[in-house]
Amino acid sequence: MRHIPKFFNSTAVIASAVASLTIAAPAYAQDEAAEDGGLDEIVVTAQRRSENLQDVPLAVSSVRGDTLDAITSGGADIRSLAGRAPSLNIESSFGRSFPRFYIRGLGNTDFDLNASQPVSLVYDDVVLENPILKGFPAFDLDRVEVLRGPQGTLFGRNTPAGIVKFDSVKPGDKGSHIRASYGSFNSLTLDGAADIAFSDTFSARISANYQRRDDWVDNLDEVGSDNLEGFEELAARIQFQLKQDDLTVRLTGQFRDSDGTARLFRANAFRAGSNDLVGQVPGTSFRRNVTRADGINFQKLKNQNASLFIEYDFGPATLTSISSIWSGTFQSRGDIDGGFGNQFAPSQGPGVIAFSAQTQDDIPNLDQFTQEVRIASNNETGFGYQAGFFYFDESLNIETLDYGSPTDETADAIALQRQDSKAYGVFGTLNYELENGLKLQAGARYNDDKRNFSASRPVDTRPGFLGFGGPVPVQRANVKSDIITWDVSAFFPASEGVNLFGRVARGYRAPSIQGRLAFGRSLSVARDEKTMSYELGLKSELMDRKLRFNLTGYYFDTSDLQLTAVGGTSNSTTLLNAASVKGQGVEAELEARPVDNLQLGLAVSYNDTEIDDRNLFVAGCGAPCTVLDPQRTGSPGVFSINGNSLPQSPKWTINATMGYGVPMGNGELYAFTDWYYRSKINFFLYESVEFNDDRLLEGGLRIGYRTDRFDIAAFGRNITNDVSAVGGIDFNNLTGFVNEPRIWGVEAGIKF
Repeated sequence: MRHIPKFFNSTAVIASAVASLTIAAPAYAQDEAAEDGGLDEIVVTAQRRSENLQDVPLAVSSVRGDTLDAITSGGADIRSLAGRAPSLNIESSFGRSFPRFYIRGLGNTDFDLNASQPVSLVYDDVVLENPILKGFPAFDLDRVEVLRGPQGTLFGRNTPAGIVKFDSVKPGDKGSHIRASYGSFNSLTLDGAADIAFSDTFSARISANYQRRDDWVDNLDEVGSDNLEGFEELAARIQFQLKQDDLTVRLTGQFRDSDGTARLFRANAFRAGSNDLVGQVPGTSFRRNVTRADGINFQKLKNQNASLFIEYDFGPATLTSISSIWSGTFQSRGDIDGGFGNQFAPSQGPGVIAFSAQTQDDIPNLDQFTQEVRIASNNETGFGYQAGFFYFDESLNIETLDYGSPTDETADAIALQRQDSKAYGVFGTLNYELENGLKLQAGARYNDDKRNFSASRPVDTRPGFLGFGGPVPVQRANVKSDIITWDVSAFFPASEGVNLFGRVARGYRAPSIQGRLAFGRSLSVARDEKTMSYELGLKSELMDRKLRFNLTGYYFDTSDLQLTAVGGTSNSTTLLNAASVKGQGVEAELEARPVDNLQLGLAVSYNDTEIDDRNLFVAGCGAPCTVLDPQRTGSPGVFSINGNSLPQSPKWTINATMGYGVPMGNGELYAFTDWYYRSKINFFLYESVEFNDDRLLEGGLRIGYRTDRFDIAAFGRNITNDVSAVGGIDFNNLTGFVNEPRIWGVEAGIKF
């Protein structure tokens, strides 16, 4: 692999990235422009307090509520955030229910329902740990913040890559609204929120989001047409708030109920010897709306949450307490081989299906409790501080069922997992501003994690020649770790409107256990991983605040990085630790309002990751494919991944937006377009000719008319109908899955 110099020694990389981002909100979706015609101030809570984004010594991007409405038009879910902030990627082999996040290349491709990730999702200051919680719909939100780099001080465990942070609209912060959209495939979205003031001090906010789409993929091996990829989902939130003098108390309840089909896998979707997508019918080109599969397919998910927020401002400092309970259940059955029949059946396809595979993954119950108490100083000059305590308690049960034939309803094998996790953290930060404007900040957190795990396969009636060996007695493993994470940063106003910052941080991911025994007989354990990160950045507002330009360069070195070897010739899921993984890159953000009613945005990120472990090997493809890595001597089918980049880690990500409005009558006629590009990604730890995608380019368009109260528009998502593979299944054929189709639609909304 060609060596690319580290960022701090590479002016060429910096120059190539000085074209930049941010998530620029369109003209119609932006808050009112500043009185002088400049850009609005962006307020973030990346440091657990409200601050101007330009004054925060972190690489952070903000996506505000109305912009979210644009990119999620037509029923898109949280995966639509991919590429909308520098270095952010999101994908899923479970569809809407189980998003996997990657920041700066760090993520986890593990599909098991207890998989940990180095990117944490924080919703209203509550961490959502389990994968089925992380897909909770993005509705009635004030903003989404993407904090890159380790966030181990204020946010704690499992944040070495960063966090994605959601903040919902609170009672009294905004008015009420109703919005509805209708689009291709009978896609329907209804979204609304109502603010209710019972008195000057007591109020409530009720918000809900309903989405549905008809089945639109024709399964040629099922009766009728349009059999797959439909869904119906309802999410709602109710908040009661008492705000009196210096006390705020807010009680929140929310739920999600989702019913649809599991992710559609397509057998032999890649042409052998290339990564070209091929048709499911021999001799035809690839069509996204056609497949051939003989298995049962469904997915059901329910989440519930109750939380209590208490904040008391007693003058010198503010005391905050956040208590939260989350629970959930999940069922997902899919056709894992992605086709029909097999080599032992009368017919098979598309291509060769070595053997059929239909599995179901369930979570009968998930319960998560978190409690955080923190105190923060209120002074704006001199010494400032934050300190707090965090507690986490999770219990999780998982069932995996393997069926002997595609339409069986009684499983031949049942594998069980039980996981109990407990963690706590004690943290504190100090900051001080000198007379010349230099701000110094340092923080540390003590983390203590414990996990008890058991797994078994009490039922296995599969024929012995398949090699599974019958039932597996209970296997147990326990892991624990305690570690100190920390960060040190400096922030300096170099000139009017230009700020410089530097940051060094240590991040941490708790140890993990993998025990999906449907096909294996033993557990695997991954040690805790530690990340050291170094950042230098510039934040600027120029031309009378008509131009905002931010630039960050980073380098990280992660020791004992947790990786997951999925599938392959071993047909197992195994945790690994890489001795070291290094990453470097540049993230640039630009937002401009060159003339009235025109807003431009451009985001560019460059990320280069490399596994550094000469003793790390994984099994190659489970199907005939062309592996590009060197084979281990004396071990056919086993390959070195030393020098490989991380999976799902594109080197380049670009997001460009443009919004323009023309005053008309009492309102504005507007147009907005957004484009997202990412370069080549590999799907697995090994590199092969087949299991990757060269590039993805998706564009969106919205044209409409709005007043202070009304907004009506036509929209399109993926308007060029780009077809790109976004993931693969390393099983017994060249199975893949692809991006979302083109959607056209109309939307109308009213504020009151």
